[in-house]
Amino acid sequence: MVAHSKLYEALPEGFGYVLLTGAGSVFVNMWMAINVGKARKKYGVEYPDLYSKDSKEFNCVQRAHQNTLESYAGYLFLLSVSGLQYPKISAVAGSTYLLGRILYAKGYYTGDPKNRVFSSISWLGSYDRQPKYSSDRHLTLKL
Repeated sequence: MVAHSKLYEALPEGFGYVLLTGAGSVFVNMWMAINVGKARKKYGVEYPDLYSKDSKEFNCVQRAHQNTLESYAGYLFLLSVSGLQYPKISAVAGSTYLLGRILYAKGYYTGDPKNRVFSSISWLGSYDRQPKYSSDRHLTLKL
């Protein structure tokens, strides 16, 4: 018989889906990083330059990745915390957010920042993790 840790016993059933979603976010992030590396070669942008003075297209690829990184820690935190109460809903919402980030990047990669419009699906995925206000106007966290 396998001994389980107290942490394992404390996690809700279905929390594995949350962990898989978090692992999926690593692959989405790596995909974006690889695309930045390819764009560096294509547009001749050398390190340590973060952006190009000459290539709007490179800047769009870089910005899509940078923007994702700016919210990454918060995404993982909220995914994990909300997953403690609602693991399956959080995993679906987190996956929806990741799909939105992919669409956001694909739109941005066109070189026209206006094509990021499809990223609004990302915010649907973050809806369940937003603070909710109760009827008496006190902030309550509904996780």
